[in-house]
Amino acid sequence: MFIIYLRFSENKSAASDFMSAHNEWIAQGFEDGIFQCVGSLTPEGGGAILATGESREGIERRINADPFVEHDVVIAEVAEVDVKKTTPALDFLKA
Repeated sequence: MFIIYLRFSENKSAASDFMSAHNEWIAQGFEDGIFQCVGSLTPEGGGAILATGESREGIERRINADPFVEHDVVIAEVAEVDVKKTTPALDFLKA
């Protein structure tokens, strides 16, 4: 499982220029079955994504295709989590 933090960079003022393409990128991640949850980071801004079902290399390629990353609107940080225990509803998160 991966937790991806998308923290605004100094170029965050360009976010509105790429928001539509970024939202399409998010939608594709859900359609591909990789993104499980997407939300906003508060209070500092930016976003976070919970992702499964892809290798680290695949996740990194996917992140690099995000228009926000391509245009330096955000800086991506990836945390890989080896899930050991979950509630039954979240068993799919286990490797």
